[in-house]
Parts: sequence; structure tokens; C-alpha cells
Amino acid sequence: MSHRNAPLSETGRLRLARCVVEDGWTLRRAAERFHVAVTTAQRWANRYRELGPTGMADRSSRPHRSPHRTPTRTERRIIKVRVTRRWGPARIGYLLGIHPSTVHRVLARYGVARLRWLDRSTGQVVRRIETASVGELVHVDVKKVGKVPDGGGWRMQGRSIGNRNSQSSRQPGQHRNRRLVRGYHFLHTAIDGHSRLAYSELLTDERKETAAAFWNRANAWFAERGIIVRKVLTDNGSCYRSHAFRDALGNIEHRRTRPYRPQTNGKVERFHRTLADEWAYARLYTSDAERCDEYSRWLHHYNYHRGHTALGGQPPAARVPNLSGQYS
Repeated sequence: MSHRNAPLSETGRLRLARCVVEDGWTLRRAAERFHVAVTTAQRWANRYRELGPTGMADRSSRPHRSPHRTPTRTERRIIKVRVTRRWGPARIGYLLGIHPSTVHRVLARYGVARLRWLDRSTGQVVRRIETASVGELVHVDVKKVGKVPDGGGWRMQGRSIGNRNSQSSRQPGQHRNRRLVRGYHFLHTAIDGHSRLAYSELLTDERKETAAAFWNRANAWFAERGIIVRKVLTDNGSCYRSHAFRDALGNIEHRRTRPYRPQTNGKVERFHRTLADEWAYARLYTSDAERCDEYSRWLHHYNYHRGHTALGGQPPAARVPNLSGQYS
């Protein structure tokens, strides 16, 4: 197979062969003219005599026979263990006494789906929910994020320092070893399934009134950007099964995930994982207020500047037609 530095393409090979076969050039003269070895010139000339112009194409480098290939019976055992137990190459290799790299090659050869593409309970390939336009489906969910004590918490400074920071704020009369509960922020998020454009707020709880009010603000935010929401997907949390949230949706169709299937709402789950890695626990915050102030800036960066792998490296705003502030 030709590579970027190959002196001969298919057209060059054909020209070389015709110079030798049809024009009567010597092999040495043709090799010097096309900057290749004499043996190379001879090979293409012979192939032209045998097959004509079609013989100038690349041939597969796969050997005609592979005497050391894994036996078919062993390959079937590997596939059977993968399908029935849904194990990875390492565990299958330990069970069958085969090197994990061999197991991996067998699985790849037969096109067996990766474990991360499968539903663990059923073994079926997880189908991705793809929408054709913005607003067709908006994913909504809540994530709890622990507050940061003054001076920083244990995640960045270590457990001993984090514990001391929490205990230093205890009230007089409290037990010395009793940790003060700092509380949580409830991160309410609505993300458009087509563009991944996200609206998110740090709120104090996940009650039905809070969820309903959040959706009203989120829907207005999407409408300001020309996105008309037609369907909303949530889990089966009590706040989303309430009459208050139903009334807030109005004519918008409400869909719920199957119980114990968070992957159905995977786009917003993945967003929460991203913000945990890139905002919540990305660096040392000395106070909770500092981290909260940083969230709005990070969210703007996510929507307008951060490349998204599912969007071909483009930010979510790139998929929203005529969105103002897209290049801010």
C-alpha cells in the first residue's frame, strides 16, 4: 500500500511499466527516471505484462495462510463468554488461559460491540437518542454538589485539612469530633439534545416548586435563542412527577426514563460529569462563593467556546441557527 512518501502512485507505476514494456526502456533507465530500485521497476513491469493497467493497484498485505492464528474452537469460546457473561478481554483471558491481547484481537475481528456500548442488564447495544433539530428533545435532571468550606475542602487539600476546616466552624458546645454538615447545591440542568446547548442553575433544593420554576426560566431562556421546546425528558424523581412540573410544561410533551435506566438521559448525565471534571473539582477553591461565581463563566465557555466531541469539535452554539453571542 502506498504511503505519503512513496515515489510511485498507481499512475506512476503505469507510466513506468509502459516505458519498459511498450517503449523498450531498460529496467535501469526506467528505475533512474522514476527514482526507484531496479527490482521495483521489474516488479511493476512484470505485473503490467500479466494483468495490464488493473495490476497497478495496491494488493492486500494479508498473508495467504496464517498457521499460528487462534483456532476456530477457541474463538467460539471467547465469543460465548463475552456474550453470556459480558466480560472484558482481561477476565476472558484469565478464564480461558489466553493472553488478553489475543482475546481483544478475536473480539475485534468478529466485530463484537464494546462493553461500553452495551446495556449491562440485557446485553443489548444501547441506542443513542439522536434528534434532527434543536428543541425536539430537551433533557432535564438534577445533580447534588457539596459546598466548599472556607479555606478549601478535603478533595483538594487532603482529608486531614478538609476535616479541620469543617471542624473549625463548629459552634461552641459541639462535640470536638463531630463534623459540621456543610450542605449541598442542587444543580438543575436543561440541555438540548441536538445542539447540547445547556441552561443550568445552582439552587437550594429539588422540590417540585423549585423544579417547576426552574423549567419556566429554562424554557424562556431557550425561547430567547429561537429554540421552541417540543419534548422534555426527565427521570422519575418526585419533583418531575408532580402537578406543579406538569403545569409548568403546559403543552410540551413530557417523557420519562425507564426506572433504573439513567443512561436513557445520558446527555445530561454526561454534562454533569463534564462539569464535575472541568468546574466543580478542577482546581482548588478557597470558598464556596468563589466556586459559584466561576460557574457562570464556565457555562458560557461550555456553550460558546468548548469543542464537543459529538459535534465534530464544534461548540454547542454552532448547532443553533442565528444564535446571538455565538462568537463572543
